[in-house]
Amino acid sequence: MKEESCSNSKNTSINLTEHWRAAYTDVDITKSGWYEKESRPVLELIAKTGITKNASIITLGAGATTLIDSLTALNYNNLIVNDISSSALENIKTRLGEKAKNIQFITDDIVNPKELHKIGQVDCWIDRAVLHFFTAEGDQQAYFKLLNEKVNKGGFVLLAEFNLQGAKKCSGLAVKRYDTNMLQEALGSVYQLKESFDYKYTMPSGDDRMYIYTLFQRVN
Repeated sequence: MKEESCSNSKNTSINLTEHWRAAYTDVDITKSGWYEKESRPVLELIAKTGITKNASIITLGAGATTLIDSLTALNYNNLIVNDISSSALENIKTRLGEKAKNIQFITDDIVNPKELHKIGQVDCWIDRAVLHFFTAEGDQQAYFKLLNEKVNKGGFVLLAEFNLQGAKKCSGLAVKRYDTNMLQEALGSVYQLKESFDYKYTMPSGDDRMYIYTLFQRVN
């Protein structure tokens, strides 16, 4: 999930690049509201796809997620990691050390991409609480346009967003909450739902946040 604590603080007009840069500068991520030692629901869904260790996997809006550590430890060797914040990606690189040399890191804005357009197609698209930050219809359309450009036929899309009982704001930003049907409608009929479930994430503070986890496969 997006690497930042969630709150009901007032949303203001801000520069998102600066907002997320500041969120990952000189912070102890283990004390952040989002922190999970292991991204177990995502790892379980990836295992169910049956993709090979050489499959191209992209994690969008990765923040400083430990998911990359887990995928590296499981010997997935074709990883692309994106975030709008260069600070977030530097945190991952520092943590991984030499292992980071085998990973492609891309600092880019998903809904106004420059570098992401240049990558090839991918076998697995992972979004852990990124889509729900795009509340404007134009941003949502740009997100799914990029997704459709980059996901291979037969490839998988893993979306984990706030569900309809989830937080209305996160990190001071308004969010759009989803259920499975809404995500299916946004993706369209060329994506077939493979699995979905609600998930209660407990923050280090003890507060709970409700998510919908979905796995789709591109079938056409």
